[in-house]
Amino acid sequence: MSIRTAAETSAGDVLDPHTVPVSRETLVAYANASGDQNPIHQDEDFAKSVGLPDVIAHGMWTMGAAGSVVSEWAGSAGRVVEFGTRFTKPVVVPATGADVIIGGTVKSVDPETRRAVVDLTVTAGGDKVLGRCVATVQLD
Repeated sequence: MSIRTAAETSAGDVLDPHTVPVSRETLVAYANASGDQNPIHQDEDFAKSVGLPDVIAHGMWTMGAAGSVVSEWAGSAGRVVEFGTRFTKPVVVPATGADVIIGGTVKSVDPETRRAVVDLTVTAGGDKVLGRCVATVQLD
């Protein structure tokens, strides 16, 4: 993976959309790794009993997926120096799985610090699932 440089990065640059698949198996693995065993993420009947359309992905999994895309774009996870978002809608994960689409636009590049601010767009099923999703990355 190559490290992105300030010289090759400009405000307005687009991060091409990446599709990140999520399956129920992904959610079980994430629940086991994170310790978040809330049944809304694994038990379809339970999720529906509390008013959800189906099992939903963990919000932090969704945020992590977005973080992985911007990390790859920057050249490594260590290049992401700030990352924040608001959770706007859940990612519904039917038995057949779902896709999270992550793209973005470079909002600004500071030539002195060589830091870029990237606005990310994160959708699933046509709905925006993360709002105000912004990463600051260190460039070479």
